[in-house]
Amino acid sequence: MNQLADQTSPYLLQHADNPVDWLPWGEAALTLAKQHDKPILLSIGYSACHWCHVMARESFEDPDTAALMNRLYVNIKVDREERPDLDRIYQLAHSALTERPGGWPLTVFLNPHDQMPIFAGAYFPPEPRHGLPSFKQILQQIADVYHNRRDDIDRQSESLRQLFARSNPVGKHQHKLNAMPLDVAASQIKQQFDAQHGGFSPPPKFPHPAILRHALRRGLMQNDAQLLHTALFTLEKMCRGGVFDHIGGGFYRYSTDARWMIPHFEKMLYDNGPLLSLTTQAWCASGRMRYRQAAEATAEWVMREMQSTDGGYYSALDADSEGEEGKFYVWEKAELQNIVSESDWPLFEAHYCLDQAANFEGKWHLHICCEEDALSERFSQPLKQLRQRLQDNRQRVSEHRAKRIAPAVDDKILTAWNGLMIQGMASAGRQLSQAHYIESAQRAAEFVHGALWRDQQLFATTRQGHTHLNAYLDDYAFMLHALLELLQCDWSPKWLQWATELADCLLTQFEDTENGGFYFTSHYHEQLIQRSKLFADEAIPSGNGVATLALQRLGYLTGDTRYLIAAENSLRAAWQSIDMHAIAHCSMLDALREYLYPPAIVILRGDERHCQQWRQLSHGRFTPGMLLFSCPPQDDEPEWLAGKPAQGDICAYLCEGPQCQPPLVDEQAFRQLINKNTLRIK
Repeated sequence: MNQLADQTSPYLLQHADNPVDWLPWGEAALTLAKQHDKPILLSIGYSACHWCHVMARESFEDPDTAALMNRLYVNIKVDREERPDLDRIYQLAHSALTERPGGWPLTVFLNPHDQMPIFAGAYFPPEPRHGLPSFKQILQQIADVYHNRRDDIDRQSESLRQLFARSNPVGKHQHKLNAMPLDVAASQIKQQFDAQHGGFSPPPKFPHPAILRHALRRGLMQNDAQLLHTALFTLEKMCRGGVFDHIGGGFYRYSTDARWMIPHFEKMLYDNGPLLSLTTQAWCASGRMRYRQAAEATAEWVMREMQSTDGGYYSALDADSEGEEGKFYVWEKAELQNIVSESDWPLFEAHYCLDQAANFEGKWHLHICCEEDALSERFSQPLKQLRQRLQDNRQRVSEHRAKRIAPAVDDKILTAWNGLMIQGMASAGRQLSQAHYIESAQRAAEFVHGALWRDQQLFATTRQGHTHLNAYLDDYAFMLHALLELLQCDWSPKWLQWATELADCLLTQFEDTENGGFYFTSHYHEQLIQRSKLFADEAIPSGNGVATLALQRLGYLTGDTRYLIAAENSLRAAWQSIDMHAIAHCSMLDALREYLYPPAIVILRGDERHCQQWRQLSHGRFTPGMLLFSCPPQDDEPEWLAGKPAQGDICAYLCEGPQCQPPLVDEQAFRQLINKNTLRIK
């Protein structure tokens, strides 16, 4: 057993029994490499990664390969989910060195004296294959380069340092912020849209929830039917396709084909949080039951399989089980026929395309090819009754599937990803009137507050009581955004206090006070070869984008101009990056929209019963330009809230930016306010 056995990461623990002398990233490993003048072999992956498993079986578990690695290198394993700071740096280096996008497993060879990359790649096979050299050949070649071509390495390192320096925009946009990037992004979304299958790229197709959210909101707010179609059509294809788990709920990582048919079967918390919120909003805007069904199935899956008994949300489900990708999820037709009732088989078969050819290595991965309303007409059965029949049979199939050997759960709890899911669960609970979703989000927030918030600072990860690693920008930004959503569900002075503490820490520890924006790592973080400040969205929303949006909202709510100034400076710092590729910055653009057009902040004041009655009037509504907080009077209220006292049993204060109107005391006037801010497809 190597030195990974005491780590919190399930991914590192998967490699604890390798014959490779793996070390975790840290001072001990870096010092050892310097002392022995051995290059570092840095391997970055994550527990649910299929090709990480493949390379582990082929190379890291092979004694001969391990012996070569141990002789030539100091070998370091990193979980990219626990150390996104390292992953971002070396993914950028990989792209620069190979002129190809990165991925996992990421294999990088480093100079031990400065941690600069010598060579980078992803998966390498055990034997030469598909134009790739064998991993053993790579090991020997790079060791030879390190010991015999130091001048070449130094020149390459200098080029990379210049690249790293250029990757962080410097300086603030000095002119008036305007809506032009919103128009440019809308045009780019339409241009990149796949009109036949949905999505914004050739396969593999990723969900890109930040783009979908932006297109949905701007499409409705600007009455842009074409832009709105890009979002709803893509979501519909995803919800009907095999990238959604129709039996157990939840979205898989991405689709390997253009039609959203066959996924890469891992399920990630960070995808499902934003997609839960998005499908809920799509239902509110359109009334299409397919979106609501996907949202509810996803929420139920999260609570059933991804929430710990202590409340925190787990990170991921593996793509593999029993050594095969997707084995848990695919079916033989005869097996399904034995599960589904005989009388319901024609309905189930038609709905899930089982009357068509097998679509996954001779088996069937379920997707929808005939919608419920068409089936209702075809089988001459009321829609409500037909839906119940389908649901009953899905339940039977689910119970049968549960007897299989399930994919492994990555049970570490990450602060940032919990923030994404808390926000998703809370918004779905509020808009779908599902109180148990809100309770799930509150339990997760209580867990993060209790286990990962210590001495006025966040930590990034915890597992089995072991909490460690300084938090990143995403941890603070996503949790702040989540708390603002929870406050719309159920006002709590505790959550308001924590939100302001998080916001203050974010400014103190991450803000670039000279140039604007926020660094990914804090001012007190370990010094690495680059300190990134990124504004573009990646697989998860931009930490800068979410921080800017959340700080603005907190500033509008409380009147604290520190938050508004920091948000404006972030937008100015991001302007150059946005201008280069607007579509990649949709989270920043959401913040820009609310900077240019401040949301309506509605604060209900009165007794609990009347506040609840008025608050429910907004449920099921898509109101992206309005935030609604229900605040019954309580002791020790902040000054900005105490200055908005109740008028009679209930009243509503409406503020837009710094401008506030006299309180509304009439329910009909409040209904008109809700209706005015409700966006819905006509």
